[in-house]
Amino acid sequence: MNIISWNVNGIRAAEKKGFIDWISASDADVVCIQETKANPGQLSPALLKPETKDGGQYKSYFNSAKKPGYSGTAIYCKKEPDSVENMNDERFDSEGRVTIAKFGKLAVISAYFPNSQDAGARLGYKLEFCSAMLEKCNALVSEGFDIVLCGDYNIAHKPIDLANPKANEGNAGYLPEERAWMDTFTQAGYVDTFRHFCEEPKQYTWWSYRFHAREKNIGWRIDYQCVNGSFIDKVKASTILSSVLGSDHCPIKIELE
Repeated sequence: MNIISWNVNGIRAAEKKGFIDWISASDADVVCIQETKANPGQLSPALLKPETKDGGQYKSYFNSAKKPGYSGTAIYCKKEPDSVENMNDERFDSEGRVTIAKFGKLAVISAYFPNSQDAGARLGYKLEFCSAMLEKCNALVSEGFDIVLCGDYNIAHKPIDLANPKANEGNAGYLPEERAWMDTFTQAGYVDTFRHFCEEPKQYTWWSYRFHAREKNIGWRIDYQCVNGSFIDKVKASTILSSVLGSDHCPIKIELE
């Protein structure tokens, strides 16, 4: 089973940059999308039900923000899930922050963590979301689910995860409180699958549109696919698809037994 996650920075913009052809060619079983910036009524039929590589159609499930053109998550999948849920918390559901699809005893979560913003203007909201997400993951695991928490966490965990850690110590996405939550999350038994397989530096998933940052690979790794510790043996690979263009983020992929 292959699961891809991608912050597309506007799914309608991504459609114009080849998203439909890309998702078909990816042949992924599940594709988690963040920052859709749209509701289903604004989308083309092809974007709602893209063709799969084998000639079928993906099913799509959207959780859109109340504010137009903002935030939002979605999940595309070849197989219909047993159920699709959100956080059941208006603080976060009003911004479409989470879509959860359950397949048997596997819960795949597409999550768009809040940006803490300049001077930590939304840091309190961000940390509330982080706390609620850990509670949600713990609850799922206690119910017997394995989880794959896919998405844009908007956090670079360690110095290796961004090009200029010293210069960014006071900046959103690398604040001490954000990194401390990632410590708490991993210490609670969740595994950063990419780092499980790869300890090399200069591996990023987001680059500023400014200063030719992507060409120079001056980036941040802020997109993750984390699993509960008892599930890590089922993970065969976790990779960054840095050659895929169309957003300021690139997709990431996890392969499961």
